[in-house]
Amino acid sequence: MTEMVYGSVPVRDGEPILPKWWRTVDKWSISCILILFGIGLLLGLAASPPLAAKNGFEPFHYVQRQAFFGSLALTAMFITSMLNPVVVRRLAVLGFVAAFIALILLPFFGTDFGKGATRWYSLGFASVQPSEFLKPGFIIVAAWMMAASQEIGGPPGRLWSFMLTITIVLILVMQPDFGQASLILFGWGVMYFVAGAPMTLLLGMAGLVVAGGMVAYNNSEHFARRIDGFLSTDVDPTTQLGYASNAIREGGFFGVGVGEGEVKWSLPDAHTDFIIAVAAEEYGLFLVLCIIVVYTIIIVCSLLRLMRERDPFIRLAGTGLACMFTVQAMINLGVAVRLLPAKGMTLPFVSYGGSSLIAGGIAVGMLLALTRTRPQGQIGDLLRGRK
Repeated sequence: MTEMVYGSVPVRDGEPILPKWWRTVDKWSISCILILFGIGLLLGLAASPPLAAKNGFEPFHYVQRQAFFGSLALTAMFITSMLNPVVVRRLAVLGFVAAFIALILLPFFGTDFGKGATRWYSLGFASVQPSEFLKPGFIIVAAWMMAASQEIGGPPGRLWSFMLTITIVLILVMQPDFGQASLILFGWGVMYFVAGAPMTLLLGMAGLVVAGGMVAYNNSEHFARRIDGFLSTDVDPTTQLGYASNAIREGGFFGVGVGEGEVKWSLPDAHTDFIIAVAAEEYGLFLVLCIIVVYTIIIVCSLLRLMRERDPFIRLAGTGLACMFTVQAMINLGVAVRLLPAKGMTLPFVSYGGSSLIAGGIAVGMLLALTRTRPQGQIGDLLRGRK
């Protein structure tokens, strides 16, 4: 419909799928994802042997599993990136419904693996975290609702997306999983802002989030403990934050040397939530800055492409996916350096984890599919009054 109204540029009829995909896809983002995955395997070689020895596995058991899950994630990413936006939307809706049902059933069939929060389904050989797969599907569904509300005579999509967001957030808070709940709220807020929400409404939402945090602090021992640990001026050196902070200080600019780090022997989540502490200790600030630059390239390249997009759904969904992906990385890094309270969130494509890797691959694949170059004019043409 967009091309019928605004016109299009010539396309190459009959062009094979792979050459067309390679010509239109964001190659910078693909390269950065591959770099992140390579860094994750490199850090896994250092961080996972202590845990493997503790659990009676071969030294590189978790590295092999990360390579396996990562291969599945990259395969899902490449296949999804070849789809057109309509197919992406349809598959995302089906995936969202399945993940939402799985999320609702967690209290009855899920497990907490001794971590105090029921977030996973145990399959014996692996575990599945529904909230990881829910995030990309939610972004697509919410963007679809918001885009539909912009049509003449369209449904109240913004209200529907808000009600859906609140429902998901409440379910996640009950687990409790405040980290994923905050990501869902952030992703919806970014899309709502791009869709033209008034600033007063966004400020009101921020106030509700603060009020909700205060309620959670007064009624959740799990939440209060993490907030108190974050606000404390003294860091217990025997806690995860203490070990991570010390490792980052010890690493300096170039690190203590490959395999010479000590934090991996103390941190139970050195290969997942606190993988950046291993990177900082053994490879120093240099590698940490490189990782930050790679994430920055992904978000900048994606948003630059989306700025030229005319379709409201693609703009909203792509912005939500790109920002949620990058903010998850920022939260993980912020926790490690005590800029944010501990949230138990992985570093995308770097941390170990089957659900996070595969779901991340699907999310980035959707982003790549939405940011592919399409036969349309530039959105700047509309601003200059061109048709």
